[in-house]
Amino acid sequence: MNRKRRVLIVAALFASATIILGISGLALYVRANALPAEREIHITAKNFAFTPDAITLKKGEPVVLVWSSEDRKHGFSLRGFGIRTDVNPGGSAHLRFTPNKTGTFTFSCDVFCGEGHEEMTGTVVVTE
Repeated sequence: MNRKRRVLIVAALFASATIILGISGLALYVRANALPAEREIHITAKNFAFTPDAITLKKGEPVVLVWSSEDRKHGFSLRGFGIRTDVNPGGSAHLRFTPNKTGTFTFSCDVFCGEGHEEMTGTVVVTE
């Protein structure tokens, strides 16, 4: 095998290794720096109650609260985190947030939905 051919083979092998290592290195970097997966929690508003009415979350873990209503327009307000949304029948509302503090927080319906509205509450507990 002549010298020129050997140089070309070595160069091709080096280029292939660089591409393979570069791609796998990039994959490792992306995996290591990826955002944590969002946890999705489905909550139903109906007849003066939320189901579930107690939610436990972890501080720093992204979450999507998916709201639906089975009867009429409701509201959701989690004042401790400054978030709220309307919950319309036949549709869904998605609230994305990452709890940044621990504790027990009350959420409530903030759209008057009839007699019993005042009791339409629940709790979010955020742990370390």
